Amino acid sequence: MTADYQAKKQFLASMISVYGRKPALEMLEDKSLSIHRLHLADSNKPQGIIKDIIRAAESRNVEILYHDRKALSRISRNMKQDQGVVVDVHNAKMNLLSAETLKSECEVGHWLLLDNVTNPQNVGMIIRSAAAAGINGLIIPRQANASLNALVVKSSAGTLFKAPILLCDTVIEALEVIQTRGLNIAVLAGEADDNVFNYAAKDKVGTVYVMGNESDGVSKETRRAATHALSIPMSNEVESLNVAVAASLVAYATQVR
Repeated sequence: MTADYQAKKQFLASMISVYGRKPALEMLEDKSLSIHRLHLADSNKPQGIIKDIIRAAESRNVEILYHDRKALSRISRNMKQDQGVVVDVHNAKMNLLSAETLKSECEVGHWLLLDNVTNPQNVGMIIRSAAAAGINGLIIPRQANASLNALVVKSSAGTLFKAPILLCDTVIEALEVIQTRGLNIAVLAGEADDNVFNYAAKDKVGTVYVMGNESDGVSKETRRAATHALSIPMSNEVESLNVAVAASLVAYATQVR
């Protein structure tokens, strides 16, 4: 694998395509974001918000490409909601998962791994909590999890561009890299004796905490690879929490020392 190929692969991995007229205009008007390209359907009339989008792109010297609707839908992957507009945003906080990128500058690192979290709102809220808590980052396999698109950007309240994110293809790939680094893998289980707050306070190795599917929890592969099962203490006969709420508690638990 050449250096040029690796650089191109990394660049493409760091790109987020945001669709929809209002979201695209917001991206273009946010000077803190690095915009790569603007894609427009050639059927759009250059008036109203489309005119504003074009003007904003031109003012930043952003390349504008025009496509027929079918071609644009292949870029947005959501013809019903893209409104004929897609903007490619470079996310400097996003990288490819590897043994090299999965490392901590502090003595003990903490990450969240998403395992088949399919609801974009939940993914966005988890990203927001991770950014706010200041954990090392999130590991998000592309397969099975919700795509990082406009819905995730919206529900993350813009923090998608602030939280360190490591991407890979599958959960199995993520688990292999985590094991290579010698990190613990912790899954949440209501029946577990040890709870996440006690465990995090005494963690000396570094841990990847796995947030599983909204209905079915973590995958079989992850259960087999897990080194720890942890619970979140609950009262009043409450059995479980929304995955985004649970992720927020886990993220903050790792920061209390």
